[in-house]
Amino acid sequence: MFKLNSNFKPSGDQPEAIKKLIKGIEKGDKFQTLLGVTGSGKTFTMANIISYFNKPVLVMAPNKTLAAQLYREYKNFFPENSVNYFVSYYDYYQPEAYMPITDTYIGKESMINEEIDKLRHKATSALLSRKDVIVVASVSCIYNLGLPSKYLKAALHIEINKPITRGDLIRQLVKMHFKRTQGVLKRGFFRVRGDVFEIAPASGDLIFKIEIKNQKISSIFALEELTLKINKKLEDLAIFPVKHFVSTEPVREKAIIEIKKELKERLDFFNKNKLFLEAERLERRTCYDIEMIKSIGYCHGVENYSRHLSGKLAGDPPDTLLSYFGRPEDFLLIIDESHISIPQINGMYEGDRKRKNILVEYGFRLPSALDNRPLKFKEFEKRIGQTIFTSATPGLWEFEKSSQVVEQIIRPTGLIDPPVEIRPVFDKKKNTSQIDDIMSETKNIVAGGGRVIINTLTKKMAEDLSDFLVKKGFKNRWMHSETKTLERTRILTGFRQGEFDVLVGVNLLREGLDLPEVTLVAILDADREGFLRSETSLVQIMGRCARNVDGKVIVYADKITGSIKKAVKEMERRRKIQSEYNKKHKIIPQTIKKKVEQLIDLD
Repeated sequence: MFKLNSNFKPSGDQPEAIKKLIKGIEKGDKFQTLLGVTGSGKTFTMANIISYFNKPVLVMAPNKTLAAQLYREYKNFFPENSVNYFVSYYDYYQPEAYMPITDTYIGKESMINEEIDKLRHKATSALLSRKDVIVVASVSCIYNLGLPSKYLKAALHIEINKPITRGDLIRQLVKMHFKRTQGVLKRGFFRVRGDVFEIAPASGDLIFKIEIKNQKISSIFALEELTLKINKKLEDLAIFPVKHFVSTEPVREKAIIEIKKELKERLDFFNKNKLFLEAERLERRTCYDIEMIKSIGYCHGVENYSRHLSGKLAGDPPDTLLSYFGRPEDFLLIIDESHISIPQINGMYEGDRKRKNILVEYGFRLPSALDNRPLKFKEFEKRIGQTIFTSATPGLWEFEKSSQVVEQIIRPTGLIDPPVEIRPVFDKKKNTSQIDDIMSETKNIVAGGGRVIINTLTKKMAEDLSDFLVKKGFKNRWMHSETKTLERTRILTGFRQGEFDVLVGVNLLREGLDLPEVTLVAILDADREGFLRSETSLVQIMGRCARNVDGKVIVYADKITGSIKKAVKEMERRRKIQSEYNKKHKIIPQTIKKKVEQLIDLD
């Protein structure tokens, strides 16, 4: 089902790792771990696993940047299959919240990225229409998305000679949240000229032209989005709704009855306890939302009524992207950089719950709003089947759960882990700081055509250091969690292309980034023991220059913490194994050669 496209064959530790993992899957092992060092080709190993089994695949990553990189790699490995990108579609998101101490209500504000929304629809429509599907997603995919059965049921299925009237087709498209236009055709809009329909689907790749004659579908064409030239002629077609959360009029009517019942019960509670302000707030807000749902089938924050609109019971788990894959045994799950992804999945529910409890308590939302949520960790476990964790530094949970931990320490290129130097934050003898030292090192690296990553402790420190370096004549950019999703991919591509030489950042410059041009990684304030300077974090940061034969790491610390000791010891252990392997097989290490590509397709 999956056709692997690669000019390389498994080498180094890869053949043995592939063999062991396949054997584990065949035995029915639910959890396995691939402990693969940076640059050892974990993604290529996983691609070989995928090509061996005929199941859809979900690849989960801890952040959007790494998800984008994995998406590009899997798309290159499987060009004939459906590889998709599914992450949160917000460029900006301020959740609804209330702070009782200052009596401050913050309304929900968001800015949806249309390109990412298009890619999300592309992923869900692919899962419901074919089997050879790989979806690369961030951990936000465990959040409420809406019932796949309703999404599929609401889809418009048409075929040649199917009876349909012009008016029926217009009404059906409107029910699916498409908007009619006479002007430019954009994603989620349709245009009608006589009996000829032009529809721009939510997935946005092509425009569909449908002609009706004698109240029957006479022709279906797929057109190029920009030129409107015919791409292919179709015999049948499925058009999916513009929104993932869809409901029919009878369902909405029933939901409104249930919302009114819950509102009455909640108002009785508030009035009984003399909470009249809370009662007034809730009644005003809910009645307005009910009127909006009645008239247009939608309202701002409609997801807060998802329990009633989906017909679920109080406390029932939400339907997420996992639901689109079907039963746990119907797909393979790969959790990339599991040491950070697993804790994120574990913590999402509690963070969401705390904020919403306050909204419910003070009358801004009905209690049913609590059911619009991410999965609890135990619910997540029940919804997944065979799973492979991949990480250079797996966590304790993965070790305890996995039936086997497969090591992949030898790189196909013969590269060994970079040497690590420890230098003081402030050198009293030279009267220089870590910033002075890194600027001196950077000049030499840049002069030799290399790239530098500088890892700071905070976002503000990253921005301030970047501004300072610009004044000193260094071409650099900063990147952290507030950098917009697609902008992150552009920054990384520009860094590889040599548009600038230094990349400054915090957490995003750790797990999984594939940047072969980087020859120096500098870790500032490494002796500040904590999450960002733990053994795991340090090993991950150090690995960013493990794809270059000239790679080296400079750790700035005035004292050698336990985490620094453990991280350096682990790097030395791996270097010893890798060096002995190279000597035995007479391998000369070589820098990884990788074509510079745009990570996300925005066609």
